[in-house]
Amino acid sequence: MIYITEEQLDLPGLLAASHHPGAGAVVLFSGEVRDNNVGKKVDYIEYESYAPMASKMMNQIMEDARQRWDLQIAVAQHRIGKVKISESAVVVITASAHRSEAYASNRYIIDRIKHEVPIWKCEYFADGTSVWGGNCNCHTETGDLNKHIYESENG
Repeated sequence: MIYITEEQLDLPGLLAASHHPGAGAVVLFSGEVRDNNVGKKVDYIEYESYAPMASKMMNQIMEDARQRWDLQIAVAQHRIGKVKISESAVVVITASAHRSEAYASNRYIIDRIKHEVPIWKCEYFADGTSVWGGNCNCHTETGDLNKHIYESENG
């Protein structure tokens, strides 16, 4: 499995390869670049990663998810380089016998990728400014570097 890539993510291809006769549920999450953040217009995002370590960590996250849930499929890829508005920066696909496991495992995988894997992003804004940060910017919403959106009541 290629976890880190400079190529545009092939969502239809990945989804087509993610069906299994024992799976009654397939969940695809696509994390896409939006045109705004923190009240500013975003032009694009550039991602960087230490790919050998990131790939190893993503592989471990997939294995952890497979052990925790009865998954037939667990796939994840993250782009590096320039990612334009409305393009997918990260995809996670999970397939299991039932939807509850497919949804729960998918959320588990994306949350761990965003908060643990060494991937950094630089947001380029329309006003000419840019901001480097981690793959997670939950602290801009929660006000706490140690609190993530998925841990809040509304997340």
